[in-house]
Amino acid sequence: MDASRNSLVLPLLGLLVEQPSHAYELTARLRERYGQPPVTRSTVTSLLKALERAGLVASRLPEQVRNRPPRTAYELTEAGMADFRRKVEAGLRDGQVASVDFIMAVAYAGALPADHAASILDARADRLDQDLAALRRAERPEGVAEVHMLEAAYWRTIVTAETTWIRTLASRIRSHDIDWPGSRSGRAKEG
Repeated sequence: MDASRNSLVLPLLGLLVEQPSHAYELTARLRERYGQPPVTRSTVTSLLKALERAGLVASRLPEQVRNRPPRTAYELTEAGMADFRRKVEAGLRDGQVASVDFIMAVAYAGALPADHAASILDARADRLDQDLAALRRAERPEGVAEVHMLEAAYWRTIVTAETTWIRTLASRIRSHDIDWPGSRSGRAKEG
């Protein structure tokens, strides 16, 4: 099993960036924060073990809290953090329009330097503009009734909305309208 291809890996690593956790807590936090895709503790446990074998997370000695059974907490390794950032970049750059992979990458875009994230988003918007131009050309072939091509208009609307949102986000990142981790405006507000 290639755990790195599972769509839960990015949010799982992201939650471990926030704090070391055990499988039960991670499952609850994934459900609470994202709701989708559905997640089970056994899936999270299996992914954590696969990520540990890959050197992306490290387990701590099991800890017992109150009268609960001992639980093994996991934390991100340096290699895990580097892989996490690569996954965020890839999701922002290559995630399908309106996909869970893109949404999860957006959720953790703050792990990247602000200018780098904005550049990736601008490049994605430029690529989507090209996709939109192709969609417009192919939207309604001659002799085909509009009713048989409604999905093309729908998809063009979705791509247009995502492109607009991405350009707005990139602009807000560059203008420091968003308190970005590690940015001067973020440090000034914290201090």
